[in-house]
Amino acid sequence: MLDVESKLLSLADPAQAVNLARFFKTGPGGYGEGDRFLGVKVPRIRAVVREARGLSPAEAARLLASPWHEVRLAGLLVLVDDFAGVQKTGDVTVGHEIFEIYLKAAHDGRINNWDLVDLTAPQIVGGWLEHRDRAALSRLARSASIWERRIAVLACFTFIKAGETTTAFEILQQVEHDPHDLLQKAAGWMLREIGKRCGRQTLVDWLASDSHRYRRLPRTTLRYAIEHFPSEVRQRYLRGEI
Repeated sequence: MLDVESKLLSLADPAQAVNLARFFKTGPGGYGEGDRFLGVKVPRIRAVVREARGLSPAEAARLLASPWHEVRLAGLLVLVDDFAGVQKTGDVTVGHEIFEIYLKAAHDGRINNWDLVDLTAPQIVGGWLEHRDRAALSRLARSASIWERRIAVLACFTFIKAGETTTAFEILQQVEHDPHDLLQKAAGWMLREIGKRCGRQTLVDWLASDSHRYRRLPRTTLRYAIEHFPSEVRQRYLRGEI
């Protein structure tokens, strides 16, 4: 079986690592402060994961303990592949194991940037909870960790794709006043997807609910949410005239 971490270490690109560290804000005070990069881009990481297909969830969990960002991403992508297998076989025991490994990694600070969340939370967290009790999302949405809160929001993408908005609106309401820019962008993104996949009127009705909710949304969230509206309508929303 391919040694994923050794393979990624062999592909390290120091110059690219500097660029990625800057892009993902790893400097003092940045949202990714202290994280370490090898300089391997996502398509190459995916190729390595394909070469290592067949790794177990436990083996993926060991990758999540790595100090290297790309190795942890590889571990998460292995879990995504494993979970896709679970959805075919219906093996609930393995599905629950993957879900628990994922939540523990998030709680332990191993899922600590937006790419790690966005590429995996809909598939694993959303996938596991799609036909189950979703109380875990509310707990994540109340977390002190921006990444756990973002996981709660991004997990809703799975439900939105299926045309279901109830849970998404509940979670978005919980985080609608979140001060973090990355959470505001995620919330606006999910609202935009609701308008795109579930009908614009569904989004319009929610923005108008609770005495014109859109007027109290963070500006970033609102801009993302209405990005695909006609220009004149967007301007009216931004001026609070709807």
